Amino acid sequence: MHTVANMRDTTILAVDVGGTNISCAIVEFRSGRFAKCFERRYGTRSEPSLLVPLGRFIEEASAAGVSQPHLLCVSGAGPVVGRSIQLTNAPWGIDGAELERRFGLGTYVINDFSAIAWGVMLLDPQNADELVPLANPGGKPVVPDHEGPMVVLGAGTGLGFGFVMRDDGVIRVYPSEGGHISLPVYNDETRALSRWLEDAYGFAAGVEAGVSGQGIGHIFAFLAARESFPSASVRTILEAAEQDRPAMVAKAATEADPLCLHAMDMFVRLYARFASDAATMFLPSGGVYLAGGIAAKNVRFFVDGDRFMDSFGKGYREHVRDIAARTPVFIVKDYDISIYGAANAALNLAQRDGGLR
Repeated sequence: MHTVANMRDTTILAVDVGGTNISCAIVEFRSGRFAKCFERRYGTRSEPSLLVPLGRFIEEASAAGVSQPHLLCVSGAGPVVGRSIQLTNAPWGIDGAELERRFGLGTYVINDFSAIAWGVMLLDPQNADELVPLANPGGKPVVPDHEGPMVVLGAGTGLGFGFVMRDDGVIRVYPSEGGHISLPVYNDETRALSRWLEDAYGFAAGVEAGVSGQGIGHIFAFLAARESFPSASVRTILEAAEQDRPAMVAKAATEADPLCLHAMDMFVRLYARFASDAATMFLPSGGVYLAGGIAAKNVRFFVDGDRFMDSFGKGYREHVRDIAARTPVFIVKDYDISIYGAANAALNLAQRDGGLR
């Protein structure tokens, strides 16, 4: 990870609230670097609110002799209104003012993809354990401009979107609901998929319906419905619960099942077209970063035959193709990105508010 300059040493309680887990960590910031020194996970749906597991975590950390935090930053899926989030993937919400009163810590509440964006800024493009650079066919990876805009996309259960603007040394991170823009169809087959999804949803589907875990399931179901003689693997997947299908499709694709390979090919190419549209809108000379578990766990489907970058680089006009050719693209491999991002956000936001509290 990169070092962070001109920031005072401190200790941060970083929390990421997902649909399955609440991840909590004490993160120490010393001499420009972040390091986790204590962490725990709790089941999101088994907790009545964030207050209970967070209180338990603080007690466990204190009993373990860990440094007391000075700041708290909580990230969650959903739009931030004031200092609160009504979570889209859990039956309760996050109230920053309530957390601050309860635990006596300077508290920040941010969108989950804002946390990832703050985390991506810490990653080193030269470190293959953190980022996988993708090159245009026949070319080399593009070097990111460390002062330029950045776009962070993430296909997981759903499709996240965030972006970063860096003007005159001031960093601003913005969440977005860009994962729900129109599905970027590119040939007759994907147009047929779009019509199939429109029939299912009752309206033209957004890109998340094709570029996400559920999107892989949709693409698979669409292709399977057209298959006259499905393979044994396809029949097994059709019998499985819908939430289990995406991982099964990816696994069957690695075992060379033709329909599942086709499904993963469509997924990656739709993802690439979505990323290319984002690059055209934001001109992210700082890079497009593919976060989320699907890309990190399935790198081979992105790089084989330059599949992702081949589709990313296409455009109907030369200057659109030129934008794609000069845009750096990376797959994010670091699974701790949300926690480190929340810590980085707390540090920067506290500094912006007039110093660490």
